[in-house]
Order: sequence, then C-alpha cells, then structure tokens
Amino acid sequence: MIRDEFYVLSNGINIPKIAFGTWQVKPGDEAYNSVLTALKLGYKHIDTALAYQNEESVGKAIKDSKIDRKELFITTKLPADIKGYNETIEAFNTSLKNLGLEYLDSYLIHAPWPWSNVGLDCKAKNVETWKAMIDLYNKGLIKSIGVSNFREEDIKPLVEATGFYPQVDQIRFFLGNTQEATYEYCKKHNILIMAYSPLATGNLLKDKILNEVAEKYNVTPAKICLRYCIQRGTLPLPKSTHEERIKANLDIDFEIKKEDMDKLNTIRNPELDRPYRS
Repeated sequence: MIRDEFYVLSNGINIPKIAFGTWQVKPGDEAYNSVLTALKLGYKHIDTALAYQNEESVGKAIKDSKIDRKELFITTKLPADIKGYNETIEAFNTSLKNLGLEYLDSYLIHAPWPWSNVGLDCKAKNVETWKAMIDLYNKGLIKSIGVSNFREEDIKPLVEATGFYPQVDQIRFFLGNTQEATYEYCKKHNILIMAYSPLATGNLLKDKILNEVAEKYNVTPAKICLRYCIQRGTLPLPKSTHEERIKANLDIDFEIKKEDMDKLNTIRNPELDRPYRS
C-alpha cells in the first residue's frame, strides 16, 4: 500500500512516497485536527513551513497522535525572505521549538528569493544559508536537506560552493505543469522532487482528458493526479481539511498504463503560467 512505500534519498534515508500538505491550513483547530486525522489514517510524512504559521498546531497533533517519532517523517521550510548563516540557524531553532521536536527529517529553503521580490539575485546569501543547513545536517539535527522552488540555475551555485547537492527539491508539479527541465536536472543528480499542488489547486479536476482516464480506471480525477505524480517518481503533497478526502488521497494503489500516461502528458493546464506559490 502507498502509505507503507518509500523512496530512498541520495543519502540512504527512507522517505514516505506521499505526504500530507498543510499549506493554507489555518493554525489552531483546523491544522491540528487535519494533521491528527491524517496521522491516524496512515500518513507518515507531514509537510509544513514556518511561513504557514501552523507549525505549533502541527507539532501538537504529532505529539497527541502518540505515534513513535521514528515512524514519522517531518518536513518544514526556512522562510523565503530569511537568508544568511546565522539567520538560518535562528529560524531553524524556532521551527524545532514550534514543532516540539528534537530533529527534523527534512529542512528546505522555501524559495531562492523573497516572495516580495521574485527573481532577485540571492545567490551569495543562499550559499551562506546552505552552509548553515549543511552544518545542521552534519550535527544530526536534520536527516536530509533540500530546496523548494529552485531551478537548475538556483541549485548550481549551492553545489559549486559546497560540493553538496540537495536531497530534495519541492516544486509545483502536476498534470500540465511538470517543469520538465527541473525534473530532468533533479533526476540526473538524484534529487527527489516533492510535488506540491498535485491537484493544481483544484482547477485541473474538470479537464476532459483527465476525466476520461479516471472513468476508465473507475477512480476520481484526484486519484489519477496523485497516481500520475507517483509514477513519474515524484512525491505528491495533497492537502485537505475533510476526513473523507484525506482518506481517499491515500487510496491510490493502482497502476496507470503507459498509453494512458502518454495521454495525460498531453494535458496543458492554465496553472502552467503561474509556476510558483508561497
């Protein structure tokens, strides 16, 4: 079953093939209840970020689930507007405290530039940030480190300065917007892609081709979207605050045939013109 399957990162760490996402899940009861529900239903990987302002609620749900910490994989992110060595250490410690954890399974730079100034050249600051993350990794405080919303041109300066490739790149990846250049670069360098917004924030679900394929397999369009990500070797991060959908998103233990994968690859989604989200 998908809930029990793993990818293996470049450093040998196992990472569950699907994660429960918490972007736009409100802090407090909404985040707490949805994460606790996800954990009880079998999700072993929870994705959050300091910028989501729900780390404390996520941490409380993790604690109250009574699940052995070693059985869980927790990812959070350094805010996009925080750059630099000392700033990274401080933000990391804040996230660790918010979550009530002694270590993180994955810590990501949320974006190569501040969201208020997309495209700003932050290469030098990103290198300092990356060095801090490597030091935290070497101390055992993080099991894997990575980036988010980074393309090849953003990753290369990190590697050139440190010789250390990210183990993960979390990007927008869904039918009609698969960022093939970044996908191929990551594949070449054994960087796992975490696929955020795997349902294209919902606007993909009425696509004619998608619905034809979903009808053929007698599943929902959402399940085809998630299974597509898995079969491309990426790690989808579906999110919901509704128990039935949280449960349904784990029920994707079927195989899409090659001819149908090829058909799905012809989809062009309007979200293609919006490559990022915060």
